[in-house]
Amino acid sequence: MTRIKEKFAELDGKNQKALIAYIMAGFPNEKATLSTVRGLVKGGADIIELGFPFSDPLADGPVIQNASTISLNNGTTISKFFSLVKKIRKETDIPLILMTYTNILYHKGYSKFITDAKNAGIDGFILPDMSIEESKEYLKAAKNKSDTLFLISPNTSKTRIQKISKVSTGFLYLVAVYGTTGVKTGIKNYTLQAIKNVKKQTKGNIPIGVGFGVSTPDDVKKYIKVGADAVIVGSAYLKLIEKTPQNKLELKIALFTRSLKKQTILK
Repeated sequence: MTRIKEKFAELDGKNQKALIAYIMAGFPNEKATLSTVRGLVKGGADIIELGFPFSDPLADGPVIQNASTISLNNGTTISKFFSLVKKIRKETDIPLILMTYTNILYHKGYSKFITDAKNAGIDGFILPDMSIEESKEYLKAAKNKSDTLFLISPNTSKTRIQKISKVSTGFLYLVAVYGTTGVKTGIKNYTLQAIKNVKKQTKGNIPIGVGFGVSTPDDVKKYIKVGADAVIVGSAYLKLIEKTPQNKLELKIALFTRSLKKQTILK
């Protein structure tokens, strides 16, 4: 059983849902990333998504695009990323997911990249631009090594959800809004209905995580209330990192994380 699956089983036993935090590796620098991870762990985050910067991040809004650009300009490379993951692994066993784009893996070769990532301490992958029609080689390389987490949206058909849920492991990532990532105001009724529909269709066979535009404890509370098994917060963390001095970063991240995590504990 992977760390991700173990985490969901552990939370289920505690009557809790998962708080998943997304951050960009190397933003604004490696030291800040390590401080942020420590704050996330202290604050009670259950899983961390580590973004690896890409030159053309199609699924991401301006906040993550900016973080990606800064990370790339700072010289973040695959080898530096894996080195950073190894440093994190010396401090915590928290499940780590790598979120990046397909070309990064394809360029190195799926099998080699996934093996290297697993050896560094990565537990799963989210590739927003990986379609199930083109995923055969990727899935073969990841089998018995890493979880593969695919995205669906509120307008994904039932037939397609069925196909995607069959190749997704760890959890199924439901995009909460149409468009790119980012801090948005207001929760859409179509998202709440989508959570209910997907939960009904998947019959509890795989956890459902909701992300994109989630930024406050109230957002987390509302998604958990309608049945989400996990809530993913990203841009709100990057904004906090951007405006917080390095010497206060760990504490600020821990406090914000704690406020979000409280909403995943079922009464």
